[in-house]
Amino acid sequence: MGKLIVAEFMTLDGVAQSGGQPDEDTDGGFRYGGWHAPFLDLEASKVMLEGAQSMDALLLGRRTYDVFAAFWPNAPEEMPFTAVLNDVPKYVATRTLTEPLSWQGSTVLGQPLEESVAALKDRYEEVHVIGSLNLVQSLLRLRLVDRLDLWVDPIVLGTGKKVFGEGVPPTALRLVESVSYPNGVLHLAYETAGEPEYGTVG
Repeated sequence: MGKLIVAEFMTLDGVAQSGGQPDEDTDGGFRYGGWHAPFLDLEASKVMLEGAQSMDALLLGRRTYDVFAAFWPNAPEEMPFTAVLNDVPKYVATRTLTEPLSWQGSTVLGQPLEESVAALKDRYEEVHVIGSLNLVQSLLRLRLVDRLDLWVDPIVLGTGKKVFGEGVPPTALRLVESVSYPNGVLHLAYETAGEPEYGTVG
């Protein structure tokens, strides 16, 4: 069985909402969109690209699909991620979109989610999820996530949708990679490791 790998930009207090641009996701009156832009780093971008090049399929939620589909099909070819994202098979977890989808190589993921994602993991070695916070919440609840690639920016917002929201089950994580960058960004990669252990201190 393949692995499902989630990649998220997040703040130190766990917020991942609308990191890329001001109007990406204004749910709940969120007004801090674009908070990740000041922390763009060439070295970190190269690492992200290397990670993305290993994916065999991309799984997206509806909102992230709409944002990506509006940009990447017509993005400049010299941009590092253009070919990677346009060429990879894409699956969209949605109850509202119907095929054919506008972005070439995109398919509506079947329901129920648990069975459909399990089928993707049987078919592909690496299935990546980028952004797609609502979808990530569901994948975490269903314990379908195998690895979390978290890019943590040195900023606290105090409000907004978080990577680990209400309802995420207790899960043990194993740190497999940790890199810090000069601008204060941390790349923390975790593999899921079953149930947490509990005990007494002292």
